Amino acid sequence: MEAPIERRKVYELLAQRLLARISERRLRPGDPLPTERELTRLYHVGRSSVREALRMLESKGLIKPVGTGAFVVAEYANPLNDSLNLLLTLKETSLRELFEMRKILEVEAAALAAVRRTAADLEAMRRAIEEMEAGLTSQERYIAADLRFHLTVTSATGNKVAVHMMHAIRGALQEALASIYHIPGSPQQSIAQHRGILAAIARGDAAEARRQMWQHLARVESDIDSILGGSRSGDGTGRLEVGERKGTRRG
Repeated sequence: MEAPIERRKVYELLAQRLLARISERRLRPGDPLPTERELTRLYHVGRSSVREALRMLESKGLIKPVGTGAFVVAEYANPLNDSLNLLLTLKETSLRELFEMRKILEVEAAALAAVRRTAADLEAMRRAIEEMEAGLTSQERYIAADLRFHLTVTSATGNKVAVHMMHAIRGALQEALASIYHIPGSPQQSIAQHRGILAAIARGDAAEARRQMWQHLARVESDIDSILGGSRSGDGTGRLEVGERKGTRRG
């Protein structure tokens, strides 16, 4: 069951939730959206908010009304995500720089989330952690839930720019997170650290939420570094290149 949305620009929050489902490909082109009545029940919002949210998605060309329902007609295109993936592919940037950006964005996002989060945000974070636990035997399910937790923390800030930045980073992170999934104990450590982040956010402790998030990201970066190599480039920047494995030499 979906967590109810509290009344804070309700139709925008609902549109954001549905957009996330399309972005994460839980809703694909050709899939029907829940009916207005179902959306009202799932998210505990009014019909007018549902209709306004659907109009927003229709204006973006993502859904098309058909009869009393609507269908997804296009995947969510994120030019920022495409640009970042291209930079990584061409080795114009690195995973180390990507994780540096995560710290810049997510550490402060955790602090803001501690101040601005709603009950619905907290419930969504709890569900993501539960899904991570349930996905310990399924890499795809685990990583999707892991990323959903971080997206939910950022969404709890109420900052739309930060949310778009997280969606951009999300795509580039999937391969890296897949590389550490099989490190013994790494998924369990992440789950425990996510619980620490959630506890601080739930208490409204911004300083502790900031500290917990920084420690978590630093540990994940260290795990990825141990798997992918961490070889230093010739310019001394210490870049961790995509596809570079420990012990390999650059030509």
